[in-house]
Amino acid sequence: MTTIAIALPLLWLAWLALTEWVPMFPLNDLRPGNLRPRLLAAAINYPFPLFIAAGIALHRPWSLIAASALCGLILVGHLTSWWLPYFGLSSEAQRQVYERDYARTLKILPAAGHAVVPDVQHLVVGLLSVTMLGTTLAVTLAA
Repeated sequence: MTTIAIALPLLWLAWLALTEWVPMFPLNDLRPGNLRPRLLAAAINYPFPLFIAAGIALHRPWSLIAASALCGLILVGHLTSWWLPYFGLSSEAQRQVYERDYARTLKILPAAGHAVVPDVQHLVVGLLSVTMLGTTLAVTLAA
């Protein structure tokens, strides 16, 4: 389980890097106009999975708790960025970012009546986030 728990944050990071930098329309919508926000998001998001994987690999009680907390923060960030807005709790800024960067991307969830709809690339991020938290907690509780 430890190996899987170490691999999942790295897979999460690889998925983010792939979908944020390799054009694969309609999975993503990488236009020159959204380069600066993508660079900022990378600077903020990319260190987290590395810290999580390192904390699990170190396998000390404090490092496992820290890794679990970081996984929890990632999941909370995902929920506040995508699922709360999907269910109507979005700010004007979130709706503008969505319209600029994600309105044309591939979606499988119903869009009618929703100002923000999680696209396929972010559904995968959410699934990986939940799985990452679950495996990290499993390793933490087993230690």
